Amino acid sequence: MSDARLSEAIAQVPAGRWAVAVSGGADSGALLTLLREHRPDLLLRVAHLNHQSRGPESDADEAFVIDLCARLDVPCDVARIDQIEPGAKTLPRNRSARFRAMRIAFFKSVVSADELAGVLVAHHADDQAETILSRILRGSGYTGLCGMSSRATIGGLTILRPLLEIRRESLREHLRAINQTWREDSSNRSPRYLRNRLRVALSGRDELAQSLIELGKSCAALRRWVRSAAPRLGESFRVAELARLPGILAEESARTWLRARGVPAGQIAPKTIENLIEMAADAASPPRRDFPGRIQVGRLGGVLSARAWVDRADHFGA
Repeated sequence: MSDARLSEAIAQVPAGRWAVAVSGGADSGALLTLLREHRPDLLLRVAHLNHQSRGPESDADEAFVIDLCARLDVPCDVARIDQIEPGAKTLPRNRSARFRAMRIAFFKSVVSADELAGVLVAHHADDQAETILSRILRGSGYTGLCGMSSRATIGGLTILRPLLEIRRESLREHLRAINQTWREDSSNRSPRYLRNRLRVALSGRDELAQSLIELGKSCAALRRWVRSAAPRLGESFRVAELARLPGILAEESARTWLRARGVPAGQIAPKTIENLIEMAADAASPPRRDFPGRIQVGRLGGVLSARAWVDRADHFGA
């Protein structure tokens, strides 16, 4: 891949002050060196979390990142899992999800302390292909098959992924061209993790990886159309307004309405949306239902409305 393509990818980052997540691996190392080479207008601060999962290897990663930042003259914030974990709120039991939650908590602390715009991460096109394949295997719908977004917000933290159009090997070619070494994470070779097994399955199958990437782009285009075409429902609305919509638009309208009523976005599962649509389409369905976030939706006189769950006996004339 030409240097121009890499430069174009880095040019997507808005001017300002940004944290850069750097693990010591090739992807994040390439991101940092590209930013320093092509974006002198950015004020960068590296954030490195030592996961302490590989003993001396993890400590060597930390030392590598500190040395790299010193050579590039970029300030670096380092934290260790045993510093983050005790102060974190309830963490997922799954190891990967737990580490991800702690990374987000660490990035938020760095961004907040230094008044940064957000964090730049090095997810690339091959990561995107692996993500989409994993979601296909889980039976995700079109919204899940969009894959990762180039810009996302998690718990108030802005996350940018400027390398999503760049293939993994191109980043390594860049590092070799500038004689920059990187660290290899030995756990990336373990078949214990699904992500690693998917990486092996896609290795050497560029056409399959590219097809998955294109599928993600098509699903993202469909999602944009659905979001623009789905009607916005009022605070209270007549059941026909939702029941008459084609399924794909009804689902988006229902999702948007539930989120606006206070149902947490992360808890709006397909079944949650299905329950609301059923209340609108089937007069024989229960006239009241509890939804995540302690929200109760009621149907009265052909009108659906929601209120916070306080006292069940006081709701909707019960």
